[in-house]
Amino acid sequence: MDNNQLTHDHHQHKNVDHQIVLLCDHVKGPANIGAIFRLADAFQVSEIIFCGTSVDITSNRLKRTARNTQSLVRFHESESILKTLDQLHAESFTSVALEITTKSTPIQDFKNKDLKNMVLIIGDENHGVSDAVLDTVHHTLHIPMYGANSSMNVAQATAIALYALRAS
Repeated sequence: MDNNQLTHDHHQHKNVDHQIVLLCDHVKGPANIGAIFRLADAFQVSEIIFCGTSVDITSNRLKRTARNTQSLVRFHESESILKTLDQLHAESFTSVALEITTKSTPIQDFKNKDLKNMVLIIGDENHGVSDAVLDTVHHTLHIPMYGANSSMNVAQATAIALYALRAS
């Protein structure tokens, strides 16, 4: 039996049973944003909402990292993350912030089988998810880490979170 790499033409898309919106709290690095577009496509994120920052979709760094997924994934910008979050809550979205806090739950312990609409909030590269947002969300999750550093790159953390949320 051959173990050959599949081409894009042979890749089978999976159907997902719940919607995830990705809400970015002041994420601004072009490489991170490009990677987030690529991840959003890979994990069938319904939409990316960039809050508190303007995204330069023409950035060469963003385009190289995104590999054209910026033209496939729906996105928009919002000035106020709190107003956006309130609107999503009104539309029956359950909010999940990805941040390590004194009250956060390890992501592998989060039970989301019954959630149909979820908004995953990721934070600024230097300061994470803002305190005002943490005070508003339904759940705060963290990725357990075993090294001396207490944080990781926002795009890498988003990849782990989206995988965990889709796999559970």
